Amino acid sequence: MNTSCTDIARALLDWYDAHARVLPWRALPGAPRSDDAAWPYRVWLSEVMLQQTTVAAVIPYFERFTSRWPSVEALAAAEDGDVMAAWAGLGYYARARNLLACAREVVARGGEFPDSEAGLRALPGLGDYTAAAVAAIAFGRRALVVDANVERVVARLYTIDEPLPAARKAIRTVADAITPDERSGDFAQAIMDLGAQVCTTRAPKCLLCPLSDVCIARQQGEPERFPVKAPKKAKPVRRGRAYWIERDEAVFLMRRPGRGMLGGMRALPDDGWNARGDGTGEAPLPGDWQASGLVQHAFTHFALEMQVLVWSGKVCCDPGGFNGEWWPLARIGEAGLPTLFDKAARLVMAQREDMA
Repeated sequence: MNTSCTDIARALLDWYDAHARVLPWRALPGAPRSDDAAWPYRVWLSEVMLQQTTVAAVIPYFERFTSRWPSVEALAAAEDGDVMAAWAGLGYYARARNLLACAREVVARGGEFPDSEAGLRALPGLGDYTAAAVAAIAFGRRALVVDANVERVVARLYTIDEPLPAARKAIRTVADAITPDERSGDFAQAIMDLGAQVCTTRAPKCLLCPLSDVCIARQQGEPERFPVKAPKKAKPVRRGRAYWIERDEAVFLMRRPGRGMLGGMRALPDDGWNARGDGTGEAPLPGDWQASGLVQHAFTHFALEMQVLVWSGKVCCDPGGFNGEWWPLARIGEAGLPTLFDKAARLVMAQREDMA
């Protein structure tokens, strides 16, 4: 590592010591971690939750999870449905399924997380980024931790103008050069904090940045130009239906299959829409359906316009072809519905109140 890289690491760690964000899963800068047996569990849980999700959104989920399941052993023993319901609203539900699979694998191996990147990558659901983050932050290993914040900081420091994602190889090379051997975990969190608080996507606070004197993008007067991104492709719009079937002050909720979109979650029955195509329009019961309204939702690879239909006839049995249950309307907020179906439930419940 050359002198300039050493200076960058030192300046960033000095800034972090004074300005580190206080977060429920984070130790104070430089604090020892070995006295907390649950520390790797908390780091791992936070990193899984933070994938493609903001810190502000994650904090309440993290606090509820660690209150209910304070250790990897407690999480491993949890019911799948309880964990999926607790995850509802956080999105990217495959993470919750991987969370359970990983917790159970760790417990099966004796209850301790591996302390190396290679060992962590062998666990279910841990890719390169998460394995590196846990190795660095939980175990103090030198590891290359690169998320979107790190990409932005590095691209601006060195004006890497190749568009993403092709630029990632160059960004990782530079990030590796400036990552110190000591305090690697603090360094990873420092550069992520810098990107989140100072070197922001829009209107970066260059006057507050500890690296402003060596940042080439700032010297050129156009930090917001970096990182360069390839033009986004328009998301396809899919159309589908969801069906509200009510009886005796309860609504029928299906349990979605364990694999696939929103796998394992409670939801309203739908007509089979997915990322590849529209729904069939086929209702779970024949008869008179009343349109309640339209809800819209953006998934990673497509947008959905979903019409909500309410059954107006008398229901004497469960809709055929669905694994489900009758859920009390008074406790609909406890069903753990994914955001899309929560929107649909709120729409129907609001209309019920208006008619009362």
